Amino acid sequence: MNAFERYTKKTRREVFLEEMEQVVPWRELCALIEPHYPKAGNGRPPVGVERMLRMYFLQQWFNLSDPAVEEALYDSPVMRQFVGIDLGQEPAPDETTVCKFRHLLEEHKLGEKILGAVNLHLQARGVRITTGTIVDATILHAPASTKNRDQQRDPEMHQTKKGNQWYFGMKAHVGVDSKTKIIHTAVATAANVADSTVLADLLHGEETRVWGDQAYRGQTEVIQECAPWRRTTLTVAIVIRMGLTNKSGRRIGRNQACGQRWSTRFKS
Repeated sequence: MNAFERYTKKTRREVFLEEMEQVVPWRELCALIEPHYPKAGNGRPPVGVERMLRMYFLQQWFNLSDPAVEEALYDSPVMRQFVGIDLGQEPAPDETTVCKFRHLLEEHKLGEKILGAVNLHLQARGVRITTGTIVDATILHAPASTKNRDQQRDPEMHQTKKGNQWYFGMKAHVGVDSKTKIIHTAVATAANVADSTVLADLLHGEETRVWGDQAYRGQTEVIQECAPWRRTTLTVAIVIRMGLTNKSGRRIGRNQACGQRWSTRFKS
C-alpha cells in the first residue's frame, strides 16, 4: 500500500488467493514437477518451480493468456504477492517462459497428477468428496489457421457446431462435487466428441445423484454401470436450460427452466 493511502479494502481476489495459499499443497506439487524441470547450468538460471506453478494457477483461475498473466503481475500487487515477486529486485517472468512451462506440463501429462494430488490433500484435511456430481463440458478454442511450421492444424483438435456457430479446438469435460464444488475429474477430448460419451469417465462410482444439462439426457444406464454395487436408489437429475413446458403445459423461459429438475429413478 502506498504511504499516502489512508483507506484500503480486502478484495474478493485477495480473499480468494489467501484461501488458495492454504488449500493448494505447493510442496507436493513442486515435487511432481521438479524431475522434469530444467536444472541450473552454464546459461541463465531457470525460474523457481513454485513461482512458475503459481503463475500457471493464476492463468487457470482468472482465464489469462501467457502475455496477459505477465501483464497482470505488473498491474496487480495482490498477484505479485501471491507469486512472490518484488519488482524492486527482479522483473516478472516473461510470456515465453510461461509458455515453455505450460508446454512442459502438457508434454509430461502432469495436469492429471496435479489434480489428483490436490484432491488427496483436501481429503486429508477433511474436505471430502460427497456422493453428488455435477457434470459439464466447455469448448477450448484453438487457432484454426495453417500458417505455422507444419502447415497444418493440430491433429488433436477438431471443429464442431454449437447453435449456428462453428468452433475449432478441444473440449474440457469436468466432474464437480455437488457440495464442495471441487473438480474431482477432468477429461480433454476433441471438440466434436459428444458430452454424453464421456459421462462414465467423469464419475467416481459412489454417486447417488448426478446433475447435468440436456446433453446428458437418457444416460441412466451409463450411470448405473458406474455404480452397479449400490443398493440405494440412484437419481439422474437433468437441468433443462432452454425453453420448455412445465407440468401444466405452460411454456417456460430459460431462467425458470434452470431451476427445474427432471429425475429418472431406478434400482441398482
